[in-house]
Amino acid sequence: MPLDLMMFAALIGCILLGFPVSFSIAGVATLFAFFGWLTGEMDITLLGALGQRVFGLLTNDVLIAIPLFVLMGVVLEKSHIAEELLETMGRLFGRLRGGLGVSVVLVGALLAASTGIVGATVIAMGLIALPTMLRHGYDARLAAGTVCTAGTLGQIIPPSTLLIILSDVMSNAYQQAQFEQGKFTVDTISVGQMFAGALVPGLVMVALYIGYILARAMLMPKDAPPIAHAGDHVSAREIAGAVVPPVLLIISVLGTILGGVASPTEAASVGAVGAILMAGFRLGARPGLILAGAAALILLAIAAGVAPVRLQRSDATALEQVQGAFYAVLALVGVAAILASLARAFRADMLKPALTSTMVVTSMIFATILTASVFSLVFVGLGGDERIEQILTAMPGGATGALVFCMALIFVLGFFLDFVEITVILLPLIAPVLILMGHDPVWLSILIAINLQTSFLTPPFGFSLFYLRGAAPPEVTTGQIYAGVAPFIGLQALSILIIWFLPRIATWLPDMLF
Repeated sequence: MPLDLMMFAALIGCILLGFPVSFSIAGVATLFAFFGWLTGEMDITLLGALGQRVFGLLTNDVLIAIPLFVLMGVVLEKSHIAEELLETMGRLFGRLRGGLGVSVVLVGALLAASTGIVGATVIAMGLIALPTMLRHGYDARLAAGTVCTAGTLGQIIPPSTLLIILSDVMSNAYQQAQFEQGKFTVDTISVGQMFAGALVPGLVMVALYIGYILARAMLMPKDAPPIAHAGDHVSAREIAGAVVPPVLLIISVLGTILGGVASPTEAASVGAVGAILMAGFRLGARPGLILAGAAALILLAIAAGVAPVRLQRSDATALEQVQGAFYAVLALVGVAAILASLARAFRADMLKPALTSTMVVTSMIFATILTASVFSLVFVGLGGDERIEQILTAMPGGATGALVFCMALIFVLGFFLDFVEITVILLPLIAPVLILMGHDPVWLSILIAINLQTSFLTPPFGFSLFYLRGAAPPEVTTGQIYAGVAPFIGLQALSILIIWFLPRIATWLPDMLF
């Protein structure tokens, strides 16, 4: 077997044996670089480009948004905003047959758009929603599958770390494809385009999940009965109190990106600050100060964009100085609210766990991306990129056949590898070839994103399955969890087919906005 294919097989073997992913990637790459040098199949001086790749990763403006979005999600999860949402939506839809399942999917979509963290969402709903569904007579397989799948919506509904990493990888692949076509004035793919492309497909998937739950409740009433008692009236104030804050946060983050007002990193910082203020409000910080601080920061952002002031100029007028002083007061009010929220979070013993979780998740993602650079460099040095191109171009069916093969390969690898590993190791090899064959890069990215989402649900290494197994009651077996997600994996495959044959679902919004 050629060294490049042996290298890929060795990586999967190391991960299956339980070695840490980042060390497996770097170790396998180093070992096969040495083998390639000994056998004369690789020029070892190629590793001299590694320093440039590391520097490029550390200075990548797009990826800076990842820790900020992770912090936003962790703060919302630690402040128990998810619990309030689940309780309110469950009471609102509970008396409908299948209503609890519908409420779990809707809350999963809201949390996906405001946190984007799969583990936090699955664990929160596994601890809160799953026991409630079982207590009211839901079939254990349907309940477990609904919770697992609703939690994975954080990977396709923006903002999501998957879409940020995918946008960077696909943008590089798109540029590489254009260079190979002889174009030196190249277009790129932005995070905003990726978010816009994923938004409508994400909502299509939510609709498919809800439709399946309601249809199953109608055909098999015992699987999803309504809540029998009627003492759960929910007031409009309760609904607004639970739903409005996350929705405002979603609008402030996605709205600024899709509207072209802010870059993804700037919008991520807005989301992190908004999550901290929401947590402070919920944890008992002075409501007047938090609301005043939030209003001041919003007003400052709008005013500074409409009427910026540069006080360092020697010709600044008295009116501009007054304007600058007003902006400074707004900033101070906002800072005071943030400090009050942080102090309250610290006293509630929430700040340290939130920061620790953020650092752990961010370190894992960046370590994988960094070591994948070593792997891809060695793989290219061994001629793996040429072999991939030969395989894809030889596929029957041309561009369509090559895409079917790649989607099947990604799906199978999802049984063994995490979405980050597939994105940063495999996609740089296959994406340029697929784009050269004529596939639209944004449409292609959304198809791949939905396919990668299934890696959270496919045994034996589906992360959502692990998260739910840890949070589920003892009476829910692992077999019931696996059986429960199977129909939802089918629904994800159906959503891929829908977007495949109706590509405007993924390309309409990016084309309109960008």
